[in-house]
Amino acid sequence: MSEKNTPILTLEGFMELADVSRETAERLKTFAELIPKWQKRVNLVALSTMPDLWRRHFLDSAQLAQHIPPEENAPGPLLDLGSGAGFPGLVLAILGRPNIHLVERTAEKCLFLKEAARRTETQVSVHHCAIGDFPETDFARFLVARALAPLPRLLNYAAPILSKEGECFFLKGIKATEELTESQ
Repeated sequence: MSEKNTPILTLEGFMELADVSRETAERLKTFAELIPKWQKRVNLVALSTMPDLWRRHFLDSAQLAQHIPPEENAPGPLLDLGSGAGFPGLVLAILGRPNIHLVERTAEKCLFLKEAARRTETQVSVHHCAIGDFPETDFARFLVARALAPLPRLLNYAAPILSKEGECFFLKGIKATEELTESQ
């Protein structure tokens, strides 16, 4: 079935696929309800993806939870580069990952991230800065990014920030193979 023929994913469908509790789902719902309200003044997500937020943004972000080891097995900060609307970092924090830092250079998006964290009662650190201006080096145990930049540029961003034992989880789209080849 092509993406155009894929049915819209509901909150209930997301809950089943992501295996989240009712309480977590309510917090994610609160987050989801903020997006269209803020979208009117801040470009948070592509308008074409708004009808299927649960699949295109929430499920896409939540898939990382199964790949990132739990804090007790791999302690350390998780840094979301170019957080934008909070995908995937804020979703991972709502799902229970601690010590998450959201890096975003746009002031209005930082305000959105802070408001979403407050409304969902989620502990995250929001850093209003360009990635190259992030003040720490050898900092992040995990780096995540989604819809930010081509892989070669992401790797350049990661180099000074990632700790020696760190891992990167960069969600890529249709050009993933091309970007991997270019990165080698």
